[in-house]
Amino acid sequence: MNRRKFIYRGLALFGLLLTGKIMLAKKKTPTITSYTSNPALVTVKPDWKGTPLDEDGLFINHEYPWKLDYGNVFKFMTHRNPQKEIKQKDTWRIPVLKDDQWLTDSADKIVWLGHASFFIQLSGIRILIDPVYGKLPVGVRFSDMPVPPGKLLNIDYILVSHAHYDHCDKNSIKLLTSNNPHAQILTGLSLDNLISKWTSNKIQTAGWYQQYQLESDLKITFLPSRHWANRTLWDGNTTLWGAFLIEKDGKRIYFSGDSGHGTHFNDVGELFSDINVALIGAGAYAPAWFMGPLHQDPYDAVKAFHATQAKTFIPFHYGTFDSADEPLGEPEQILNKLNAEGKIKNTLKILKLGEVFQQF
Repeated sequence: MNRRKFIYRGLALFGLLLTGKIMLAKKKTPTITSYTSNPALVTVKPDWKGTPLDEDGLFINHEYPWKLDYGNVFKFMTHRNPQKEIKQKDTWRIPVLKDDQWLTDSADKIVWLGHASFFIQLSGIRILIDPVYGKLPVGVRFSDMPVPPGKLLNIDYILVSHAHYDHCDKNSIKLLTSNNPHAQILTGLSLDNLISKWTSNKIQTAGWYQQYQLESDLKITFLPSRHWANRTLWDGNTTLWGAFLIEKDGKRIYFSGDSGHGTHFNDVGELFSDINVALIGAGAYAPAWFMGPLHQDPYDAVKAFHATQAKTFIPFHYGTFDSADEPLGEPEQILNKLNAEGKIKNTLKILKLGEVFQQF
């Protein structure tokens, strides 16, 4: 590899660090030494001890305590993407519908805004998940927003799955909370220490399998994912990452957050029956030897969907940011192929950005 390419890989690696795609490893695999939770919240899983912590008081996944050694870091920096030529010739871009009429009616709906950002409305309650409406510190944005972020008004709740820059964006949160001063932010343990620097809106934090204290009969539960969190090279796993289960008037929507594959998807299906829609990430997975602990490829995303026993699968986490080796459109191509072969049970619904989904 020539010097120019090595420098480019180094910059790309730094970008991955910023967006949480890797975290520098400890010298030994972490082990669970204690557990924590928010004592003010209810825990919905029987016999759950709490969110696990390692010997340094950092959050870790109970099934896959993850570490990356420096050899893998160097290997990633220097390896050649076998799909490089395919990516260079790939002209696919995710379609964007820029009709904002869905903002003005009261019908229940799900609208994908790009990457992991969703607008959800249930019985008039308006929810945003992982709002990131601009560019990342490093990298290019490949899809427009379907609506100007300033039009996202009368928002009741903003859900932030974890601290990584492509899910927790300072400017987006500042804009939304300025325009929606009564919107409450729901997130994982300790992430309020960061977000409270950006806004005075109320923030609730939860451990895994804990249910937030909300008004009316809306229920939102914070759930595990196989991932981690950081903002810098020095704060890895000091804040908790996770998924959400949203319940209102008999409807249930699951949002997986960023996650590698694991048995937590089975737990979701066992704890919450009759899930209407599962929003599950299916991008940023190549090379598998490096990205596998972080995100699922489309094959594992389908397995995760089946494990949740949900009725409809809506994939996300592709098409907006180019954060891995696979071409931007490959996740959709694989999912459509699996669906045509009858390998996806129930319903696969691939959304355009700005497309309104109401069949749930």
